[in-house]
Amino acid sequence: MTRKQKKLVAGISICSLMAGIYPAANAMHIMEGYLPVTFCIAWGVLCLPFLTAGFIKIRRTLAETPRTMTLLAMSGAFIFVISSLKIPSVTGSCSHMTGTGFGAILFGPCVVSVLGIIILVFQAVLLAHGGLTTLGANTFSMAVAGPFVTYGIYKLCQKCKINHGICVFLAASLGDLFTYCVTSVQLALAYPSETGGSAASTVKFLGIFAPTQIPLAIIEGLLTTAIIVCLESFAKSELNLIGYKKEA
Repeated sequence: MTRKQKKLVAGISICSLMAGIYPAANAMHIMEGYLPVTFCIAWGVLCLPFLTAGFIKIRRTLAETPRTMTLLAMSGAFIFVISSLKIPSVTGSCSHMTGTGFGAILFGPCVVSVLGIIILVFQAVLLAHGGLTTLGANTFSMAVAGPFVTYGIYKLCQKCKINHGICVFLAASLGDLFTYCVTSVQLALAYPSETGGSAASTVKFLGIFAPTQIPLAIIEGLLTTAIIVCLESFAKSELNLIGYKKEA
């Protein structure tokens, strides 16, 4: 057996071992019935303040500038399409892009929390992607935590006078990665490892998503950057209405 063949066998063995040890989470959306009831309720309650703030901001924005409905709908459609594309992972699970970075950069993170929960309901009912019992947990990871990190990184990069395209790319990519990090923590808290507790379990769940999520995060960053650059060229008036400002 050649050295290359040995590496291939070793890699396949490691992937097989990981698939056998780790419980299946059925993509970055946590599947129906996978979390205990108390965790489902707790994550749902944590989402309420962000959803409330998001509803208020959307209502105020549409009342003041009705034309922003187009961009808002575009953000929602982008999240729905991108997050519905499940990519098989070498570990036996699945991963997917989130698409929430685009809306977070344009409208802020709270607005995305509202878009996210609407999309997650549709995906759970129509696509069996995620679940209604795990709606709170999935909303918190994908539509709250990820967008807030995206928005924070975007603003930080702007203050540091980093190139605008790089600002968008880093914000969208790292926001996507943070989403799966939060999902890993959610699963680990519900199913701590017998040896090492939740911390060890978090590392294991991160290992499930990492092989596919890292390249997907890069792709999402590139897509988001390309779309925003196009909007800056062809939809300046609409961007001005929502207070979007290009810096650096």
